[in-house]
Amino acid sequence: MDAMDEMMGFKKQGFFCSQILMLQGLEMMGKENPDLVRAVHGLAGGLGFSGELCGALTGGATLLGLYAGKGTPEDPDDPRLTFMVEDLVRWFKTEYGEPFGGMRCEEILDGDSQNTARRCPLMVIGVLQKVKELLVENDFDLSGLANG
Repeated sequence: MDAMDEMMGFKKQGFFCSQILMLQGLEMMGKENPDLVRAVHGLAGGLGFSGELCGALTGGATLLGLYAGKGTPEDPDDPRLTFMVEDLVRWFKTEYGEPFGGMRCEEILDGDSQNTARRCPLMVIGVLQKVKELLVENDFDLSGLANG
């Protein structure tokens, strides 16, 4: 199954961009975490369907955090997270923000419900690919077994 088929399968199950990215990331790690998937639902539709910052972008940032973020008091801060998120935002702005008129859902969709079907899947797949590239470039194992 290719990335588009997998993403559309998650969409048909009622998941949104931020959740789909997290589900795909957890799958890469061979994990399931319904609590985490529920938590990123709050990012859907541009922060709780307010039309604000795109859930594909915020979902991508949370996926980077899944790999590089601090999860316990014993975990050290990993400076690579900040750099990866900055790179992701810069890339997203150029790749989608400029052509689609902004980085907010409201701007990207531009009042046309067809844009949800046309633009959102491409952005989710693009963000997932970019996140994978950033992780590999920064010496993360996509399986999550070794974090650099």
